[in-house]
Amino acid sequence: MNRICKIFGIKYPIVQGGMVWCSGWRLASAVSNAGGLGLVGAGSMHPETLLEHIRKCRAATDQPFGVNIPLMYPDIEEIMDIIVSEQVKIVFTSAGNPKAWTGFLKNHGMKVAHVVSSSRFAVKSEDAGVDAIVAEGFEAGGHNGREETTTFCLIPAVRRATTLPLLAAGGVGTGEAMLAAEVLGADGVQIGTRFALTKESSAHERFKQHCLNLEEGDTRLLLKKLSPTRLVKGDFMTAVEAAESRGASVEELRTLLGKSRAKKGIFEGDLNEGQLEIGQAASLFHHSETVEEVITDLIKSYKSAVGKLQSVNIAL
Repeated sequence: MNRICKIFGIKYPIVQGGMVWCSGWRLASAVSNAGGLGLVGAGSMHPETLLEHIRKCRAATDQPFGVNIPLMYPDIEEIMDIIVSEQVKIVFTSAGNPKAWTGFLKNHGMKVAHVVSSSRFAVKSEDAGVDAIVAEGFEAGGHNGREETTTFCLIPAVRRATTLPLLAAGGVGTGEAMLAAEVLGADGVQIGTRFALTKESSAHERFKQHCLNLEEGDTRLLLKKLSPTRLVKGDFMTAVEAAESRGASVEELRTLLGKSRAKKGIFEGDLNEGQLEIGQAASLFHHSETVEEVITDLIKSYKSAVGKLQSVNIAL
């Protein structure tokens, strides 16, 4: 049996990314109901909002689901208390040191995965005692690792560094990409962008439609002096590029970024003043889908790719 499916108790080795302003209970429960692992994204939620989403997700699915927690979250202790009191069984952590909370979560009977952008941090995650690792490449949306390593280079490097179950993330949105990740050493995939654009995503419809009209090259990795972030073309991206080209300081960039700009762009749909974040894979998709349609297509195209590969091998 696939190791990711066995650890998390799911049908398909497909995990939905815990994305800010996209990954509410509707998206998470839909992914879990369709055979993947849905994640409620705590990064854009106040503690009381997270509590509400966990309870609504549990009511909407009888399948396993989890919570993604950025470890730099300001109310991290309160968030962890909620996770324990609500008896959440699966936690994906990111943006921080896995040693800080992995032991605590494991002691409460939870399965823990940690998101990394390098083989060095994969080793640190294994040392911390995580159950699985998500290796996220440069192609991903939102906040990225400073290494800027592409998924095709990152997965084999992490595979050499650890024997833990491994999920590939960043630029993964099709069944063919799932197969490619598997060939490179991954046991499954974590998909963000394609799920962010589904009908069940909590992102604003204007944001979704804008991203569904993107072409190759319409995103850029910027804000590297602060935290590397993949942004979508638009007024804010243009302003960031102009500031960085003139050598803006960290403080100038912080001022430009301001507060709640990602919420304004992704959740409220302000395409001019908002911070729009999406992965490079967005340019592959141009029509709105439900979660069930996405997962059905992923499995169908994965099987088709396997068949094509077998035909090639026979010919060789």
